[in-house]
Amino acid sequence: MSIDPSDIVYFQYGFIKITATLVYTWVVMLILIVGSLFITRSIGKENDPLKVTKSQNIAEALIVTVKGQIREVTQEDSGKYLPFIGTIFIFILFSNVISIIPWFISPTASLNTTTALAVCVFLAVPFYGIQSQGIGNYLKQYVKPNIIMLPFNIIGEMSRTLSLAVRLYGNIMSSGLIVIILLGILPLFFPVLVNAFGLLMGGIQAYVFAILSIVYIASSTKKD
Repeated sequence: MSIDPSDIVYFQYGFIKITATLVYTWVVMLILIVGSLFITRSIGKENDPLKVTKSQNIAEALIVTVKGQIREVTQEDSGKYLPFIGTIFIFILFSNVISIIPWFISPTASLNTTTALAVCVFLAVPFYGIQSQGIGNYLKQYVKPNIIMLPFNIIGEMSRTLSLAVRLYGNIMSSGLIVIILLGILPLFFPVLVNAFGLLMGGIQAYVFAILSIVYIASSTKKD
């Protein structure tokens, strides 16, 4: 059994390699793009609340929830953070939830995917920090309380990125293995309960990753 979907290679030509991680990431992206187009197709066209679709209501409730969490953490307007944090949250959540389908392999079960997501957060921290404080004030954070702390602050930034990647990868893999083991032991008794456990764990991991991301970003935008 391959633990990491990146070990499953569907096509390879020279250094070009198409793995299960890439394929299922593309599948998730395609579903999310098509789904978002379908859900938002009637936005702005209908003024009657009774004609709003259930899927649109669900999407709007999700956006409101994410905006509320961002505002609670950052204590400022959530608008500028919503596209980034919302995209990460929805991608991880959907990747985890859809993994209950027997043939589907969650791309977040790959260390490559979790590392890529963590790198996005790593780059977003200085981006939002400089945007909020200016490059001079942002860089001053790395030499506080004095210049001696510069290398330690840089190491701290890098370790946060590594911890994000490893935490998500480890949790998704462990919860996935637990579900597989339980399904093997209790195939006829509690399949619904086991699937519900997988959905719960997937939602929690998406939430934790998104919250940690916005906490890191908020720490870089905080003005002294």
